Amino acid sequence: MTNNPKARATAPQALLQQGFDALSRGLLEEAGGHCQQALAQQPELVPAHFLVGLIALEAMERKTAFSAFQSVVRLDRDHAAAWAQLARLYMSEGQVKLADAALRETRRIKPDDPVVLDLIATTLSLMGEHGAAQAFFARANTRKPGHPPFMLNLANNLVYHGDTERADAVFRDIIQLQPDTPQAHWALASSTRARDDAHIIEMQALAERHPNNPRARAFYLYAIGKEREDLQDWEPAFEAFSAGAEARRSTVDYDEAAEVEMFRALEKFYTPEWLAGCGGGNPDASPIFVLGQPRTGTTLVERIITSHSQVHSAGELQQFGLALRRLSSYEDPRRFSAELFARARDLAPAQVGGLYLQTSHRMRGDTPRFVDKLPQNYLLIPLILAALPNARIVHLVRDPMDACFASFKQLFADAYLHSYEQGEMARHHARYHHLMALWRQRFPGRIHDISYEDTARDLEPNARALINYLQLPWEDACLEFHRQDSAVTTASAVQVREPAHTRSIGRWRRYEASLQPMCDALGAAGIPFN
Repeated sequence: MTNNPKARATAPQALLQQGFDALSRGLLEEAGGHCQQALAQQPELVPAHFLVGLIALEAMERKTAFSAFQSVVRLDRDHAAAWAQLARLYMSEGQVKLADAALRETRRIKPDDPVVLDLIATTLSLMGEHGAAQAFFARANTRKPGHPPFMLNLANNLVYHGDTERADAVFRDIIQLQPDTPQAHWALASSTRARDDAHIIEMQALAERHPNNPRARAFYLYAIGKEREDLQDWEPAFEAFSAGAEARRSTVDYDEAAEVEMFRALEKFYTPEWLAGCGGGNPDASPIFVLGQPRTGTTLVERIITSHSQVHSAGELQQFGLALRRLSSYEDPRRFSAELFARARDLAPAQVGGLYLQTSHRMRGDTPRFVDKLPQNYLLIPLILAALPNARIVHLVRDPMDACFASFKQLFADAYLHSYEQGEMARHHARYHHLMALWRQRFPGRIHDISYEDTARDLEPNARALINYLQLPWEDACLEFHRQDSAVTTASAVQVREPAHTRSIGRWRRYEASLQPMCDALGAAGIPFN
């Protein structure tokens, strides 16, 4: 190290600048090295701790990120960005009270930094407070106008609220500012109906610019497929969906063997004898779980239920699975696994139910009942029955080929990794189908099956039977679900603002010749379809 005092004083700042530059280029190891050198010279250098947190987020090292941002606020209690990062991290772990406390610190500081405002809005979205989130997204855009990432977050929020006209205008503004923005093109295609092929031609040219970027290609190809379908160009639509799925599949790490092991563990551990001997749960009767496979009508049924004056939509909560993780000290990054279910069988049900209710309190509203609409909760049915014996479970049933194809042609965020290859999609569906049959056999009378097709064809009798199962008095508003103005954050955000329709029933037959691998895999597993 130099003996020049001035050089020593400026060295940590220079190292920090090099670290931020390296992070912006995705060079995480190099950025970390600069951080270590800066902290070795000045251990309480706040920006260096903050940079450690940012690097850890990029590397998906959550513990390190928590530790780094906690160090920042310990050293500088008025560091709004660190509090905002902590709020999002706490929320993603299901620790809603801690997330709320961190957000209170940001409100105390009154930040004006658009990055912090956007981050606060993202956390509020995770809490289900989409109206408050919209205000912060709007402020971020006011502070830094014309910034596509902030614009995209605001536009997505507008879609959730059914304001597709304003959202589409923002998507188009993004594309005008930055024509090669794959997610904006995909979002625009998803929220509006194509009338001609002008946007398709534009996206095809853009997709060709990304031969080595499968994530970008996937956005463009799924968007092209959706617009081709709007135009009833069935064969080109399937070619685009299939190419998009292939691109997306190359970016995900789907371990089918681990999934098979997990389903076997569920079948082995969760028996009627286990339920009878595991102890009493929490008696609270407020939760209603709407579950099944994605793209099978779970959002439609949730909207029917939450049109009732006594029921609030809490969204797709991760809280039950997170309660299992926390109480069993499970730290595997995989959300569900055989190991988690082996540990969870020994947990005290009342403790699981209590933690779920505690951590979901912020999202439950102030009505007597609430809906948790996370489709994957079908894996947790025995644990829900034990932890919350008075909760109600509603399971969506849809024709297997329509269900599989609906997922195959949908670009998801970071879930449903099985859905990007026809055989994998079908084999997963077969495992789910057999597991649900097992749950019905082992826990008779505890699950209300509702058919998507029957509900779409004849809404009223199916809605009435559903509301009766939930032990709620009938309200005619349940037939007017599409008039709700509350936010919807799923892939069905646009469709559920329409009355029930049958357009999607049998849609897969438009592509029957191309879907033979999916048909064959379902047939080999003994799964009937129409």
